[in-house]
Amino acid sequence: MTPFWLTVLFSIITIGYVAANGPTLVLLDHLSIKETHSIFFKALQDRGFDLTFKLADDATLTLTKYGNPIYKHLILFSPSVEEFGGSINVQSITDFIDNGGNVLVTANENVGDAIRELAVECGLEIDEEGAQVIDHLNYDLSDDGSHTLIVTKSDNLINAKTIVGDKAKLNPVLFHGIGMISDPKNPLILDVMKGSSTSYSFVPTKKVTEYPHAVGKNTVLISALQARNNARIVFVGSLDFFSDTFFQSSVKPKSEDKVYDKSGNEQLATSLAKWVFMEEGVLRVSGVNHFIKGQKSPPEYYTIMEDAEYWITIETYNNGKWIPFEANDVQLEFVRIDPFVRITMKRESNRYVARFRIPDVYGVYQFKVDYKRIGYTNLYSTTQVSVRPLEHTQYERFIVSAYPYYFSAFSMMAGVFVFSFVFLYFKDTSKHSKTD
Repeated sequence: MTPFWLTVLFSIITIGYVAANGPTLVLLDHLSIKETHSIFFKALQDRGFDLTFKLADDATLTLTKYGNPIYKHLILFSPSVEEFGGSINVQSITDFIDNGGNVLVTANENVGDAIRELAVECGLEIDEEGAQVIDHLNYDLSDDGSHTLIVTKSDNLINAKTIVGDKAKLNPVLFHGIGMISDPKNPLILDVMKGSSTSYSFVPTKKVTEYPHAVGKNTVLISALQARNNARIVFVGSLDFFSDTFFQSSVKPKSEDKVYDKSGNEQLATSLAKWVFMEEGVLRVSGVNHFIKGQKSPPEYYTIMEDAEYWITIETYNNGKWIPFEANDVQLEFVRIDPFVRITMKRESNRYVARFRIPDVYGVYQFKVDYKRIGYTNLYSTTQVSVRPLEHTQYERFIVSAYPYYFSAFSMMAGVFVFSFVFLYFKDTSKHSKTD
Protein backbone atom coordinates (compact mmCIF):
# COMPACT_ATOMS: atom_id res chain seq x y z
CA MET A 1 0.00 0.00 0.00
CA THR A 2 1.34 3.41 -0.95
CA PRO A 3 2.27 5.56 2.09
CA PHE A 4 0.03 8.55 2.70
CA TRP A 5 2.84 11.09 2.55
CA LEU A 6 4.02 9.69 -0.79
CA THR A 7 0.50 10.04 -2.22
CA VAL A 8 0.28 13.63 -1.01
CA LEU A 9 3.70 14.42 -2.50
CA PHE A 10 2.71 12.92 -5.85
CA SER A 11 -0.52 14.94 -5.82
CA ILE A 12 1.36 18.16 -5.11
CA ILE A 13 3.82 17.48 -7.94
CA THR A 14 0.99 16.66 -10.35
CA ILE A 15 -0.98 19.78 -9.41
CA GLY A 16 2.15 21.91 -9.73
CA TYR A 17 2.83 20.52 -13.19
CA VAL A 18 -0.70 21.20 -14.39
CA ALA A 19 -0.67 24.69 -12.87
CA ALA A 20 2.59 25.42 -14.65
CA ASN A 21 0.84 25.05 -18.01
CA GLY A 22 -2.40 26.59 -16.84
CA PRO A 23 -6.09 26.23 -17.70
CA THR A 24 -6.89 26.79 -21.36
CA LEU A 25 -10.17 27.77 -23.00
CA VAL A 26 -10.79 26.29 -26.47
CA LEU A 27 -13.51 27.95 -28.55
CA LEU A 28 -14.82 25.94 -31.50
CA ASP A 29 -17.09 26.61 -34.45
CA HIS A 30 -18.67 23.21 -33.87
CA LEU A 31 -17.88 20.34 -31.54
CA SER A 32 -16.79 18.05 -34.38
CA ILE A 33 -13.51 20.02 -34.50
CA LYS A 34 -12.64 18.37 -31.20
CA GLU A 35 -12.58 15.04 -33.04
CA THR A 36 -11.03 16.15 -36.35
CA HIS A 37 -8.17 17.86 -34.46
CA SER A 38 -7.83 15.29 -31.68
CA ILE A 39 -4.08 14.68 -32.11
CA PHE A 40 -3.25 18.32 -31.44
CA PHE A 41 -5.56 18.55 -28.43
CA LYS A 42 -4.32 15.26 -26.98
CA ALA A 43 -0.71 16.44 -27.26
CA LEU A 44 -1.60 19.52 -25.23
CA GLN A 45 -3.37 17.45 -22.58
CA ASP A 46 -0.42 15.06 -22.37
CA ARG A 47 1.81 18.04 -21.59
CA GLY A 48 -0.42 19.04 -18.69
CA PHE A 49 -2.84 21.55 -20.22
CA ASP A 50 -6.32 21.62 -18.73
CA LEU A 51 -8.51 22.18 -21.82
CA THR A 52 -12.07 23.48 -21.58
CA PHE A 53 -14.00 23.06 -24.85
CA LYS A 54 -16.90 25.38 -25.63
CA LEU A 55 -18.70 26.69 -28.67
CA ALA A 56 -17.66 30.18 -29.70
CA ASP A 57 -21.24 31.50 -29.41
CA ASP A 58 -21.92 29.95 -25.99
CA ALA A 59 -23.90 32.45 -23.90
CA THR A 60 -21.99 31.56 -20.72
CA LEU A 61 -18.52 32.45 -22.03
CA THR A 62 -16.31 34.64 -19.89
CA LEU A 63 -12.57 35.11 -19.43
CA THR A 64 -12.63 36.68 -15.98
CA LYS A 65 -14.36 36.16 -12.68
CA TYR A 66 -14.47 38.85 -10.02
CA GLY A 67 -11.92 40.78 -12.06
CA ASN A 68 -9.39 37.93 -12.16
CA PRO A 69 -8.59 35.86 -15.28
CA ILE A 70 -10.00 32.33 -15.23
CA TYR A 71 -7.75 31.00 -18.00
CA LYS A 72 -4.09 31.35 -18.76
CA HIS A 73 -4.35 30.54 -22.46
CA LEU A 74 -6.99 30.90 -25.17
CA ILE A 75 -7.35 28.81 -28.36
CA LEU A 76 -9.67 30.13 -31.07
CA PHE A 77 -10.48 27.34 -33.49
CA SER A 78 -13.59 29.21 -34.57
CA PRO A 79 -12.65 31.14 -37.72
CA SER A 80 -16.20 31.69 -39.00
CA VAL A 81 -17.65 33.17 -35.80
CA GLU A 82 -19.23 36.57 -36.37
CA GLU A 83 -19.67 37.40 -32.71
CA PHE A 84 -18.49 35.62 -29.58
CA GLY A 85 -21.00 34.59 -26.96
CA GLY A 86 -21.23 35.68 -23.35
CA SER A 87 -18.96 38.49 -22.24
CA ILE A 88 -16.20 37.67 -24.73
CA ASN A 89 -15.52 40.12 -27.53
CA VAL A 90 -12.47 41.56 -29.25
CA GLN A 91 -11.96 44.10 -26.47
CA SER A 92 -12.07 41.44 -23.75
CA ILE A 93 -9.54 39.33 -25.68
CA THR A 94 -7.15 42.28 -26.02
CA ASP A 95 -7.57 42.92 -22.29
CA PHE A 96 -6.81 39.24 -21.73
CA ILE A 97 -3.58 39.70 -23.71
CA ASP A 98 -2.72 42.89 -21.82
CA ASN A 99 -3.01 40.88 -18.60
CA GLY A 100 -0.47 38.34 -19.84
CA GLY A 101 -2.72 35.78 -21.53
CA ASN A 102 -1.57 33.86 -24.61
CA VAL A 103 -3.77 33.28 -27.66
CA LEU A 104 -3.64 30.83 -30.57
CA VAL A 105 -5.93 31.88 -33.44
CA THR A 106 -6.84 30.11 -36.68
CA ALA A 107 -8.61 31.43 -39.76
CA ASN A 108 -9.76 30.07 -43.10
CA GLU A 109 -11.58 31.20 -46.23
CA ASN A 110 -14.80 31.56 -44.19
CA VAL A 111 -13.28 33.96 -41.67
CA GLY A 112 -15.79 36.03 -39.71
CA ASP A 113 -15.71 39.60 -38.48
CA ALA A 114 -14.63 38.69 -34.94
CA ILE A 115 -11.36 37.03 -35.99
CA ARG A 116 -10.77 39.72 -38.62
CA GLU A 117 -11.12 42.52 -36.04
CA LEU A 118 -8.83 40.71 -33.62
CA ALA A 119 -6.22 40.37 -36.36
CA VAL A 120 -6.39 44.12 -37.04
CA GLU A 121 -5.80 44.79 -33.34
CA CYS A 122 -2.63 42.69 -33.60
CA GLY A 123 -1.30 44.38 -36.74
CA LEU A 124 -2.53 41.88 -39.34
CA GLU A 125 -4.96 42.17 -42.21
CA ILE A 126 -6.75 39.04 -43.42
CA ASP A 127 -7.90 38.74 -47.03
CA GLU A 128 -11.58 38.97 -47.97
CA GLU A 129 -13.98 36.13 -47.29
CA GLY A 130 -13.70 33.29 -49.79
CA ALA A 131 -10.07 33.98 -50.66
CA GLN A 132 -7.44 31.27 -50.40
CA VAL A 133 -3.70 31.06 -50.88
CA ILE A 134 -2.97 29.78 -54.40
CA ASP A 135 0.33 28.55 -55.77
CA HIS A 136 0.44 27.03 -59.26
CA LEU A 137 3.98 25.70 -58.84
CA ASN A 138 4.14 24.57 -55.20
CA TYR A 139 1.12 22.43 -54.49
CA ASP A 140 0.41 18.86 -53.49
CA LEU A 141 -0.51 16.32 -56.19
CA SER A 142 -3.63 15.39 -54.21
CA ASP A 143 -4.99 18.90 -54.86
CA ASP A 144 -8.41 19.11 -56.53
CA GLY A 145 -7.12 21.30 -59.35
CA SER A 146 -7.53 24.71 -57.72
CA HIS A 147 -3.92 24.59 -56.45
CA THR A 148 -4.99 25.72 -52.99
CA LEU A 149 -3.43 22.75 -51.16
CA ILE A 150 0.00 24.28 -51.19
CA VAL A 151 3.29 22.83 -50.00
CA THR A 152 5.61 25.05 -47.99
CA LYS A 153 9.21 24.15 -47.26
CA SER A 154 11.47 25.13 -44.40
CA ASP A 155 13.05 27.91 -46.49
CA ASN A 156 9.88 29.95 -45.97
CA LEU A 157 10.06 29.69 -42.18
CA ILE A 158 11.55 32.24 -39.82
CA ASN A 159 15.03 31.52 -38.48
CA ALA A 160 13.99 31.05 -34.85
CA LYS A 161 14.40 27.57 -33.40
CA THR A 162 12.36 28.38 -30.31
CA ILE A 163 9.32 29.14 -32.52
CA VAL A 164 9.50 26.62 -35.39
CA GLY A 165 11.84 23.97 -34.01
CA ASP A 166 14.63 22.37 -36.00
CA LYS A 167 14.04 23.42 -39.61
CA ALA A 168 16.63 20.93 -40.91
CA LYS A 169 14.50 18.00 -39.71
CA LEU A 170 11.16 19.41 -40.86
CA ASN A 171 9.31 17.81 -43.77
CA PRO A 172 7.31 20.02 -46.17
CA VAL A 173 4.18 21.51 -44.61
CA LEU A 174 0.67 21.35 -46.05
CA PHE A 175 -1.41 24.54 -45.97
CA HIS A 176 -4.96 25.15 -47.09
CA GLY A 177 -6.36 28.47 -46.01
CA ILE A 178 -6.42 32.22 -46.36
CA GLY A 179 -3.54 34.68 -46.74
CA MET A 180 -2.64 37.60 -44.50
CA ILE A 181 -0.40 40.64 -44.67
CA SER A 182 1.40 42.15 -41.70
CA ASP A 183 1.98 45.76 -40.79
CA PRO A 184 5.65 46.50 -41.64
CA LYS A 185 5.66 49.36 -39.13
CA ASN A 186 4.84 47.07 -36.22
CA PRO A 187 8.14 45.87 -34.70
CA LEU A 188 6.42 43.24 -32.56
CA ILE A 189 5.08 41.14 -35.45
CA LEU A 190 7.01 38.11 -36.71
CA ASP A 191 6.24 36.53 -40.10
CA VAL A 192 6.70 32.92 -39.05
CA MET A 193 5.80 31.29 -42.37
CA LYS A 194 5.43 33.01 -45.73
CA GLY A 195 4.25 31.85 -49.09
CA SER A 196 6.69 31.23 -51.93
CA SER A 197 7.45 33.84 -54.57
CA THR A 198 4.78 32.28 -56.85
CA SER A 199 1.95 32.32 -54.29
CA TYR A 200 -0.88 34.81 -53.94
CA SER A 201 -4.18 35.12 -52.09
CA PHE A 202 -7.37 35.36 -54.14
CA VAL A 203 -10.78 33.76 -54.58
CA PRO A 204 -10.11 30.55 -56.60
CA THR A 205 -13.42 30.70 -58.50
CA LYS A 206 -12.85 34.24 -59.78
CA LYS A 207 -10.66 35.54 -62.55
CA VAL A 208 -7.79 37.70 -61.40
CA THR A 209 -8.90 41.10 -62.70
CA GLU A 210 -7.32 43.16 -59.92
CA TYR A 211 -4.17 43.05 -57.90
CA PRO A 212 -4.45 40.35 -55.20
CA HIS A 213 -4.49 41.21 -51.52
CA ALA A 214 -1.18 39.41 -50.92
CA VAL A 215 1.40 38.35 -53.47
CA GLY A 216 4.63 36.34 -53.28
CA LYS A 217 6.73 36.63 -50.15
CA ASN A 218 4.30 39.21 -48.77
CA THR A 219 1.74 36.44 -48.33
CA VAL A 220 1.83 35.59 -44.64
CA LEU A 221 0.58 32.10 -43.75
CA ILE A 222 1.52 32.08 -40.06
CA SER A 223 2.24 35.16 -38.00
CA ALA A 224 3.24 35.68 -34.39
CA LEU A 225 3.32 38.60 -32.03
CA GLN A 226 4.99 38.98 -28.65
CA ALA A 227 3.60 41.94 -26.74
CA ARG A 228 5.72 44.21 -24.59
CA ASN A 229 4.47 42.35 -21.51
CA ASN A 230 5.72 39.08 -23.11
CA ALA A 231 2.19 37.81 -23.87
CA ARG A 232 2.20 35.80 -27.10
CA ILE A 233 -0.26 35.52 -29.98
CA VAL A 234 -0.07 33.26 -33.02
CA PHE A 235 -2.29 33.60 -36.10
CA VAL A 236 -2.52 30.68 -38.52
CA GLY A 237 -4.44 31.21 -41.75
CA SER A 238 -5.55 27.59 -41.90
CA LEU A 239 -7.72 25.62 -39.50
CA ASP A 240 -6.89 22.47 -41.48
CA PHE A 241 -3.22 23.02 -40.62
CA PHE A 242 -3.89 21.49 -37.16
CA SER A 243 -6.19 18.70 -38.35
CA ASP A 244 -5.50 15.00 -37.94
CA THR A 245 -5.75 14.61 -41.71
CA PHE A 246 -2.92 17.06 -42.37
CA PHE A 247 -0.86 15.68 -39.48
CA GLN A 248 -0.93 12.15 -40.88
CA SER A 249 -1.02 12.91 -44.60
CA SER A 250 1.83 12.18 -46.96
CA VAL A 251 3.22 14.99 -49.11
CA LYS A 252 3.75 14.79 -52.87
CA PRO A 253 5.06 18.17 -54.04
CA LYS A 254 4.43 19.04 -57.67
CA SER A 255 7.92 20.51 -57.94
CA GLU A 256 9.64 17.30 -56.75
CA ASP A 257 9.63 13.63 -57.62
CA LYS A 258 10.11 12.72 -53.96
CA VAL A 259 7.20 11.58 -51.79
CA TYR A 260 7.28 12.32 -48.06
CA ASP A 261 5.58 9.73 -45.86
CA LYS A 262 4.38 12.34 -43.38
CA SER A 263 3.95 16.09 -43.49
CA GLY A 264 5.76 18.42 -41.13
CA ASN A 265 2.48 19.87 -39.82
CA GLU A 266 2.50 18.03 -36.51
CA GLN A 267 6.10 18.91 -35.77
CA LEU A 268 5.60 22.57 -36.67
CA ALA A 269 2.27 22.77 -34.82
CA THR A 270 3.89 21.35 -31.70
CA SER A 271 6.71 23.90 -31.87
CA LEU A 272 4.26 26.76 -32.38
CA ALA A 273 2.11 25.59 -29.45
CA LYS A 274 5.10 25.26 -27.15
CA TRP A 275 6.19 28.78 -28.01
CA VAL A 276 2.84 30.52 -27.78
CA PHE A 277 1.98 28.77 -24.49
CA MET A 278 5.30 29.70 -22.87
CA GLU A 279 6.91 26.26 -22.94
CA GLU A 280 9.82 27.49 -25.05
CA GLY A 281 11.80 30.70 -25.23
CA VAL A 282 11.09 31.85 -21.67
CA LEU A 283 13.94 33.52 -19.79
CA ARG A 284 14.33 34.60 -16.19
CA VAL A 285 17.01 36.08 -13.94
CA SER A 286 17.68 33.82 -10.96
CA GLY A 287 20.55 35.74 -9.39
CA VAL A 288 22.46 39.03 -9.59
CA ASN A 289 25.60 40.10 -7.74
CA HIS A 290 28.05 42.98 -8.08
CA PHE A 291 31.11 43.94 -6.06
CA ILE A 292 34.51 45.57 -6.12
CA LYS A 293 37.26 43.40 -7.56
CA GLY A 294 38.69 41.21 -4.82
CA GLN A 295 35.53 41.30 -2.70
CA LYS A 296 32.41 39.12 -2.74
CA SER A 297 29.58 41.31 -1.44
CA PRO A 298 28.01 44.48 -2.87
CA PRO A 299 29.53 47.66 -1.45
CA GLU A 300 27.56 50.53 0.05
CA TYR A 301 28.84 52.68 -2.79
CA TYR A 302 31.48 52.65 -5.50
CA THR A 303 34.30 55.11 -6.00
CA ILE A 304 35.29 56.43 -9.40
CA MET A 305 38.01 54.47 -11.21
CA GLU A 306 37.46 51.31 -9.13
CA ASP A 307 37.47 47.87 -10.79
CA ALA A 308 34.01 46.33 -10.55
CA GLU A 309 32.56 42.90 -11.35
CA TYR A 310 28.96 42.06 -12.24
CA TRP A 311 27.52 38.55 -12.17
CA ILE A 312 24.09 37.50 -13.44
CA THR A 313 22.50 34.05 -13.70
CA ILE A 314 20.00 33.60 -16.56
CA GLU A 315 17.83 30.51 -16.92
CA THR A 316 15.49 29.24 -19.64
CA TYR A 317 12.42 27.03 -19.30
CA ASN A 318 12.85 23.68 -21.03
CA ASN A 319 10.69 20.56 -20.69
CA GLY A 320 9.24 21.69 -17.39
CA LYS A 321 12.60 22.60 -15.84
CA TRP A 322 14.70 25.73 -15.51
CA ILE A 323 18.14 25.17 -17.00
CA PRO A 324 21.09 27.57 -17.56
CA PHE A 325 20.70 29.74 -20.64
CA GLU A 326 23.57 29.64 -23.11
CA ALA A 327 24.34 32.61 -25.36
CA ASN A 328 27.32 34.70 -26.39
CA ASP A 329 25.59 38.04 -26.97
CA VAL A 330 24.34 39.08 -23.51
CA GLN A 331 25.48 42.64 -22.82
CA LEU A 332 25.73 44.76 -19.69
CA GLU A 333 25.29 48.52 -19.67
CA PHE A 334 26.46 50.81 -16.86
CA VAL A 335 24.01 53.66 -17.24
CA ARG A 336 23.68 57.17 -15.88
CA ILE A 337 20.95 58.55 -18.16
CA ASP A 338 23.11 57.30 -21.06
CA PRO A 339 25.36 54.23 -21.05
CA PHE A 340 28.92 55.00 -19.92
CA VAL A 341 29.99 51.37 -20.31
CA ARG A 342 28.62 48.69 -22.65
CA ILE A 343 30.31 45.32 -22.53
CA THR A 344 29.53 41.79 -23.77
CA MET A 345 29.56 39.43 -20.82
CA LYS A 346 31.45 36.15 -20.72
CA ARG A 347 29.88 32.93 -19.51
CA GLU A 348 31.66 31.40 -16.52
CA SER A 349 30.24 28.49 -14.51
CA ASN A 350 26.64 29.01 -15.71
CA ARG A 351 26.89 32.74 -14.93
CA TYR A 352 27.50 35.75 -17.11
CA VAL A 353 30.34 37.94 -15.86
CA ALA A 354 31.41 41.47 -16.76
CA ARG A 355 34.56 43.16 -15.46
CA PHE A 356 35.18 46.83 -16.07
CA ARG A 357 36.45 50.05 -14.49
CA ILE A 358 33.98 52.52 -13.00
CA PRO A 359 33.94 55.75 -15.08
CA ASP A 360 35.65 58.91 -13.82
CA VAL A 361 32.24 60.57 -13.36
CA TYR A 362 30.34 60.30 -10.11
CA GLY A 363 26.55 60.02 -9.79
CA VAL A 364 23.75 57.45 -9.57
CA TYR A 365 24.18 54.56 -12.00
CA GLN A 366 22.41 51.34 -12.96
CA PHE A 367 23.73 47.93 -13.89
CA LYS A 368 21.30 47.14 -16.73
CA VAL A 369 20.79 43.98 -18.76
CA ASP A 370 18.18 44.43 -21.50
CA TYR A 371 18.19 41.27 -23.61
CA LYS A 372 15.76 41.10 -26.55
CA ARG A 373 16.03 38.34 -29.11
CA ILE A 374 13.56 36.82 -31.56
CA GLY A 375 11.73 33.90 -30.00
CA TYR A 376 12.62 34.74 -26.40
CA THR A 377 10.82 36.71 -23.74
CA ASN A 378 12.27 40.15 -23.10
CA LEU A 379 14.77 39.96 -20.25
CA TYR A 380 15.21 43.15 -18.25
CA SER A 381 17.20 43.53 -15.04
CA THR A 382 18.44 46.70 -13.35
CA THR A 383 20.39 47.31 -10.14
CA GLN A 384 20.94 50.88 -8.92
CA VAL A 385 24.23 51.91 -7.29
CA SER A 386 25.94 55.14 -6.23
CA VAL A 387 29.36 56.27 -7.44
CA ARG A 388 31.12 58.96 -5.39
CA PRO A 389 34.27 60.99 -6.10
CA LEU A 390 37.61 60.34 -4.45
CA GLU A 391 38.11 61.41 -0.86
CA HIS A 392 40.82 63.98 -0.27
CA THR A 393 43.04 61.27 1.20
CA GLN A 394 42.71 59.14 -1.92
CA TYR A 395 44.24 61.52 -4.41
CA GLU A 396 47.89 60.99 -5.49
CA ARG A 397 50.33 63.19 -3.64
CA PHE A 398 52.65 63.84 -6.55
CA ILE A 399 51.49 63.61 -10.13
CA VAL A 400 54.13 63.26 -12.84
CA SER A 401 52.28 65.53 -15.22
CA ALA A 402 52.30 68.28 -12.56
CA TYR A 403 56.11 68.34 -12.12
CA PRO A 404 56.49 71.54 -14.19
CA TYR A 405 54.06 73.27 -11.85
CA TYR A 406 55.89 71.96 -8.81
CA PHE A 407 59.18 73.25 -10.25
CA SER A 408 57.73 76.69 -11.02
CA ALA A 409 56.32 77.01 -7.49
CA PHE A 410 59.55 76.05 -5.76
CA SER A 411 61.65 78.14 -8.16
CA MET A 412 59.46 81.17 -7.35
CA MET A 413 59.95 80.53 -3.64
CA ALA A 414 63.73 80.29 -4.13
CA GLY A 415 63.71 83.47 -6.24
CA VAL A 416 61.81 85.41 -3.54
CA PHE A 417 64.29 84.19 -0.91
CA VAL A 418 67.29 85.27 -2.97
CA PHE A 419 65.70 88.63 -3.77
CA SER A 420 64.88 89.25 -0.11
CA PHE A 421 68.42 88.35 0.98
CA VAL A 422 69.98 90.65 -1.61
CA PHE A 423 67.57 93.48 -0.81
CA LEU A 424 68.22 93.33 2.93
CA TYR A 425 71.97 92.74 3.07
CA PHE A 426 73.44 94.23 -0.09
CA LYS A 427 75.15 97.66 0.37
CA ASP A 428 75.54 100.27 -2.38
CA THR A 429 79.38 100.81 -2.42
CA SER A 430 79.14 103.55 -5.06
CA LYS A 431 77.64 106.04 -2.53
CA HIS A 432 80.38 105.44 0.06
CA SER A 433 83.11 106.06 -2.48
CA LYS A 434 81.74 109.57 -3.35
CA THR A 435 81.55 110.77 0.26
CA ASP A 436 85.08 109.66 0.89
